[in-house]
Amino acid sequence: MDLRIFTEPQQGASYDDQLALARTAEDAGYSAFFRSDHFLAMGSGDGAPGPTDSWVTLGGIARETSTIRLGTLVTSVTFRHPGLLAVQVAQVDQMSGGRVELGLGAGWFAKEHAAYGVPFPDAPGRFDLLEDALQVITGLWATPTGETFSHTGTTLTVTDSPGLPKPAQQPRPPIIMGGSGKRRTPALAARFADEFNMSFPTVEDTIRQYGRIDDACRSVGRDPSSILRSVALVACVGRDESEIRHRADAIGRDVDELRTNGLTGTPAEVVDRIGQWQEQTGAGRIYLQMLDLSDLAHTELVAAEVMPQLG
Repeated sequence: MDLRIFTEPQQGASYDDQLALARTAEDAGYSAFFRSDHFLAMGSGDGAPGPTDSWVTLGGIARETSTIRLGTLVTSVTFRHPGLLAVQVAQVDQMSGGRVELGLGAGWFAKEHAAYGVPFPDAPGRFDLLEDALQVITGLWATPTGETFSHTGTTLTVTDSPGLPKPAQQPRPPIIMGGSGKRRTPALAARFADEFNMSFPTVEDTIRQYGRIDDACRSVGRDPSSILRSVALVACVGRDESEIRHRADAIGRDVDELRTNGLTGTPAEVVDRIGQWQEQTGAGRIYLQMLDLSDLAHTELVAAEVMPQLG
C-alpha cells in the first residue's frame, strides 16, 4: 500500500507551512505530497494567511525537494484555462525533474468562485469544459515538437498551438480523476485517467464507483487494471487515546466519527483499517489528509509505526 500526504492549505497555511510538511514527508519516505486546489476556507475560520495558489506553491516546492512526487487533489477545471494549465503543469514538471501528477476535476465549490470572480457554469457545462480540457492538455503534451495542435470542442477552441513546453515525464505526467458521478465521470476516467480517486467515501460507495470505472474501461476496450485505484481519508493517529484525542481536538473533529470515517486510532488500529480498505476495495494507494500542517510529528509517527507494517 502506497501512502501519500494530502493537505488543505485553504484552511489556513502559508507557503512555508506547506514546504515544511513536504520536506518532512520526503524525509520520512512518503511517495508524494499533494495539496487541494481551493481558494476559500470551508467551515469556520477565514483561511488566513491564505489562500495560496496550488501550482505556484508546487513550483516552489519542486525546487526545494528532490524525490517526493507532487500534485493536486484536485485542480478545478474552472480555475485556469486548459491551455495555460498545460503550460503551468509542464513547467512545474520540468522544475521538479519529472515528479508532477495532475489531479483534474469539474469543480464543485460555488462560493469560492463567487469570492474571486471566477465563472461557475452549471454541472453539464463544467463537465463539457472538463472533457475539452482533458483533450487539450493531453493533446498539447503529445504533439511532436515542430508540429502544431488544434482542437474544436464544446467549450473552447485551440488553433495551431506549438504544444510547448513539454513536460519532463514522457509520454506525460499521470492524470488523476475522481468523484462519484455515475455516467460522465467513469466515461472520462476510462479515456484519460491513470488513477481514480475516491475522497472521504464509504467502502460501499467506493466499491460501487470502482465497478463503474471497470465497466467504462471495458466499454472502450481498456484493461480496468490499468487505472490505479486510490482513496483519500482523514488521518488522526496517536500512540494512545490521549494523543489521538488531542489530534482530533486540534482539527475540530470527533474521535468516534473519525474512527468510523477516517484512519484514526493507534498505529496498530490504523494498520488494520488500511488492510480492510485494501482487501474490500482493491485500493492500492491512500492519501492521508493531514489537516494540522503544524503537527509534523503526526506525519513522522505514521511513517515510523504504520508504513513499515504495510505490504
